[in-house]
Amino acid sequence: MTYLRAILLVEDNPDDERLTIRALRRSNITNDIVVAHNGEEAIQLLATIEPLPCVVLLDLKLPKIDGLEVLRQIRGSDRTRLLAVVVLTSSSEDRDIVESYSLGANSYVRKPVEFDQFNEAIRQLGLYWALINEQLPGGL
Repeated sequence: MTYLRAILLVEDNPDDERLTIRALRRSNITNDIVVAHNGEEAIQLLATIEPLPCVVLLDLKLPKIDGLEVLRQIRGSDRTRLLAVVVLTSSSEDRDIVESYSLGANSYVRKPVEFDQFNEAIRQLGLYWALINEQLPGGL
């Protein structure tokens, strides 16, 4: 039996957190979902969680440490530098997109405002990153 690695959701908005988890569950994504509510909590989790998550869904506008700094620290650590990171944010600012990719984001997804579109975007993200994408062996 293959162990399903967790999905790390880094999200400070309780409504977006609930919607994201609900959309993943409705898509039959059965991976554990670990939630960090700010950047500092995300960095602490990534220092200790075993195995590493299959993907980090990372908001940019976070308290304590913003998402770009979280991404910078993920890529700067030997432990997490190869971890899949999807920026999942409401920002469509060019500078956020460019900076995210410059720091090594694997994908940048703007959260759709419309409920059905939001659910579909999360469904596709979950299916791709948790089931279709070939993960690094050994929880790297």
